[in-house]
Amino acid sequence: MSGVTYREAGVDIDAGERLVERIRPLAARTSIPEVLSGVGGFAGLCALPSGLHDPVLVSGTDGVGTKLKVAFAADRHHTVGIDLVAMCVNDVVTTGARPLFFLDYFATGKLDVEQAGRVVEGIADGCRQAGCALLGGETAEMPGMYQAGEYDLAGFSVGVVERSALLPRADVQPGDRLLGLASDGLHSNGYSLARAVLLERAGLALDAPVDALGEPLVDALLRPTRIYAAPLQRALDAGGVKAVAHITGGGLPDNLPRIMPQQLACKLEAGSWPEPPIFGLIARLGNVPAQEMARTFNMGLGMVLVVESQRAEALCQLLNDSGERASLVGEVIARPTGAPAVQLG
Repeated sequence: MSGVTYREAGVDIDAGERLVERIRPLAARTSIPEVLSGVGGFAGLCALPSGLHDPVLVSGTDGVGTKLKVAFAADRHHTVGIDLVAMCVNDVVTTGARPLFFLDYFATGKLDVEQAGRVVEGIADGCRQAGCALLGGETAEMPGMYQAGEYDLAGFSVGVVERSALLPRADVQPGDRLLGLASDGLHSNGYSLARAVLLERAGLALDAPVDALGEPLVDALLRPTRIYAAPLQRALDAGGVKAVAHITGGGLPDNLPRIMPQQLACKLEAGSWPEPPIFGLIARLGNVPAQEMARTFNMGLGMVLVVESQRAEALCQLLNDSGERASLVGEVIARPTGAPAVQLG
């Protein structure tokens, strides 16, 4: 009786090597001057940028969640790679940090080099948008752990900021303005609810055009999370930004309080920012209460900045000139005892 090989047990080392060779040039195109080693070693090496006096390293990790189920059904895999980078670097930049590098973890039952390659192409695209290096990653082939054709993703990003420039600042006060950066849709949160309403309850087909959206449902669902690193850096360089919130799971009610002193609240002005039609569609077809929508989705705002009132108009214009859809969406107010931290007026 012949011995059992690793390949017969379900793990193809040669396929893993082919994927590494496919990744190597993708990672090289994301390189920054601080990178000291490329993909393929046991660890990635990245130096701190020169000229920093008291640098602080900032880290963030995340995944893509059940948005992957839509990617599997549609056999589209590039955009979820962008999502993976976005969900990590958008957290890192809220501290005022510049993203330096990114690492990914790709796990599957049986490695499909073409499928995995498309995911990593998206990751490299996201890194270029964020201005950080794809420094390395890990591919795990685990037979029996995943359904055929499925995988899971996780990512990890590190940035750097001068200690003196860390956000949020301690001087957030009543009268500061709230500046919102529009989202491109669902981004990567709330997909369990979105799928339950749109695909299961309403029975919509992924590839069918939806009048309310003006496009096929799959395009709206797989539009990648917007990466705010570059325009936000321009706003930080201009001055006047006091705090930044990335609007992810928990929506505006749960994420804005994370950057506010307890004695203060955010008063948002209803209708002051554009709301992508995907949110109205979910609310209508699922009869989802407004409060549930607000705590599940970003509702059209991917980031909210707290800015000095006298700089608010100029910063809003700068961000719009940078290609964002920025708008002034409210202000910071004193918070009476027992009042909510986020108020919609």
